[in-house]
Formats: sequence, C-alpha cells, structure tokens
Amino acid sequence: MSIITVVLIIIVAFLAGMEGILDEFQFHQPLVACTLIGLVSGHLTEGIILGGSLQLIALGWANVGAAVAPDAALASVASAIIMVLALDGGTVDPQTAINTSIAVAVPLSVAGLFLTMICRTLAIPIVHAMDAAAAKGNFGAIDAWQIIAIAMQGVRIAIPAAVLCFVDPQIVTNALNMMPAWLSGGMAVGGGMIAAVGYAMVINMMTTKETWPFFALGFAVAAISELTLIALGVIGVSLALIYLGLKELAQSNEGGGGSGDPLGDILNDYE
Repeated sequence: MSIITVVLIIIVAFLAGMEGILDEFQFHQPLVACTLIGLVSGHLTEGIILGGSLQLIALGWANVGAAVAPDAALASVASAIIMVLALDGGTVDPQTAINTSIAVAVPLSVAGLFLTMICRTLAIPIVHAMDAAAAKGNFGAIDAWQIIAIAMQGVRIAIPAAVLCFVDPQIVTNALNMMPAWLSGGMAVGGGMIAAVGYAMVINMMTTKETWPFFALGFAVAAISELTLIALGVIGVSLALIYLGLKELAQSNEGGGGSGDPLGDILNDYE
C-alpha cells in the first residue's frame, strides 16, 4: 500500500470519525466510508459491495436513551482496510475477503464503543473549558475548543486506521487462506444473516398496521425476477402517491367519519 493511499485512507477515516458526531455529510455511513476507501485503494467494486452489506446491518443501529449504538464508523473503516489488505496480498478470493470483513465488522463496532467512551470522558473537561470561556465572553476560545472536540472524534478513527494500514498485506492474505472451508463458509452464512437481522430490526421499528401491507407486497413483487430495481422503485413510488392521494381525499371528505387514514380504516373494520 503506497504512502498516498495510506494518507487518503487516514483522511477518510478522520472524516468518518467526525461525521459520527456531526451527522451532516454521512461520511460515517458504511456505504460511503467503504466506497471511499475502496476508491482510494483501487478496489472500488469490492468497497461498494462491502459498504452495501454493512449498511444493511447499520440500519438497525440507533442511540436509544443512554444505550449507545455500535460504532458504525470504526466498523466500516476497519473492515474496509482489512478487505483491502487481503486483496492486496493477491492470493485470496475477493468474496472470501468481503465475507470475512463483514463477519469482523460487528466485533469491531462493539470495540469502537471503548474508544467512544474515552473520547466522551475527555470531552468533559473540554465542556468545562468552554463554559469558562463563555463566562468571559471569549467566543474565539469557544470555537477553538469546539474544533478540538470534533477533531478528537476524527482522531479516534484515524489512529486505528493508520495502524491497520501498516500491517503486511501478506499476513492478512495468508491468514484468510489458512482458514478451513467450514470456517470461511460459516462466515459467509453469518455475514448474510447479520445483514438480514439489521434489515429486520428496521422493519420492526417502522412496522405499523398501515405499513405491513406494503411490506408484504414488496416481498412478493421482489420475487419476480423480470422486474429490475428501477421497476420496483417506480412501483413503490406509485403506491406511495396512491396512498397519499387516498389519504388527502379522505381528509377532504366532509361527510366521512373516518380517521383520515383510508388504509387504517379498512384494517380497523376487520378488527
């Protein structure tokens, strides 16, 4: 791995760490982070595949109260670097490298919570320093401490990424090639199940009696192999527009005694 590639990967990792807090340009999302690392390392196709698979997992991750979600930024960056190292070795099957990277993403995301805890602990004195600067009316110091705190989140991901970049690719490749068939196959199955579990968690959070018919219809239509993703998207948008039109019609109907949700009223009639 060249020095330029390492520098670009560290920059992507730094941006991903900051975006984990800012949540503005979505660099911390697996699909973006893995794609960028694949782009700068010359493995764009594999990076997109890995990012898409990890994105399905991360869809079900969310901070709820005091419960902190796994670190998607570290999982994305570290697993993408491991995949690149395996591919740079030149003797490992690309699909095996991707499946292994997916399997190690979840442990890496949980390990990232330790680094998150350290950064949040260090953020406490920074907040006190900002309070002291605010009491003095020193807005420049407030801005400086804010930048330092955000940069600290970027360094949280950049340092592990830099360490991984200097690992000999042949070591990773040999380790993957030494894995028995049952282990590599198990990782492939486990990686697929993890993505399915992440998507199931999203469905569980979004599900209502009004959306279940659309979920069922989507699974049924997706089984038709002749339909492309564009066709499925057009069908979904059309159904959404029809639903919104029916809802607006029901709300504008003065004589109607419904709730304003036509599909919900239909389902309520069967309860």
